[in-house]
Amino acid sequence: MNAGRPPFFSGRRRTPSGGKKRPWTSLFLIAGPCALEDDGLNFEIADHLADLGERLDVPVTFKGSFDKANRSSASSSRGPGLDAGLAALARVRERSGLPVLTDIHLPEQAACAAAVVDALQIPAFLCRQTDLLRAAGATGRPVSVKKGQWMAPGDVGGVVGKLRAAGAREVAVTERGVAFGYGRWVVDMRSFDLMREATGCPTVFDASHAVQLPGGEGTTSGGEPRHIGRLAAAAVAAGADGLFVEVHPDPGAAPSDGSNMLPLGELERVLETSMRVREAVTA
Repeated sequence: MNAGRPPFFSGRRRTPSGGKKRPWTSLFLIAGPCALEDDGLNFEIADHLADLGERLDVPVTFKGSFDKANRSSASSSRGPGLDAGLAALARVRERSGLPVLTDIHLPEQAACAAAVVDALQIPAFLCRQTDLLRAAGATGRPVSVKKGQWMAPGDVGGVVGKLRAAGAREVAVTERGVAFGYGRWVVDMRSFDLMREATGCPTVFDASHAVQLPGGEGTTSGGEPRHIGRLAAAAVAAGADGLFVEVHPDPGAAPSDGSNMLPLGELERVLETSMRVREAVTA
């Protein structure tokens, strides 16, 4: 349903009911599990997302990671690996019809990932790694880059500049919060306007990682997912163009980041509320 939409990181332009002439721009959604799992779980989430996007008329991209290379503990689950993960993403796209996105951690992963997926993501911890940004930009794929937890919103201008200099034609910038002491992120809602002013790029709110509590469970991160819906609505009211949400039918069983993931069944409510906010602020 999303194939060929221009540009990639955008909502469709639609006309509200009631015969009004003025179009408005919907949200776009990036969602999926943290780390890819078996086909059964990946397909369950992708099928749910495809149905949700179709019913609500929201552009949806499926996100899944083949490797979680920045875990706190050496014993943490990392995912299926590059080859198996890319093959799994290709099957998700074929089954669901959704475009797929994955994150990369090393420059040498960029080209092989770009041969399979529709867009690349740069993790927050790696957002200033010049060689990684250049490799991602050189693929020509759309790139979503997460702002580092230590960075001011305007500083992402340099990050996007590296991507564009390498050849990236389309970039989105994502806010996931800034470090507030130890073990907590806080979102400055001014970031969306400030990042857009600095880059000219669409802005995205990472609603699930914004509620993460780093190291909150000893060797793994904790989280407060009950706040996801309210923060998502607030970010949209503040100007976010899209939402990034990690979801799972049973977060407690997720091998990675389950403590800050949104239960899959709650996504529709969060998305509908955010869409109503978007309509109100763009009216």
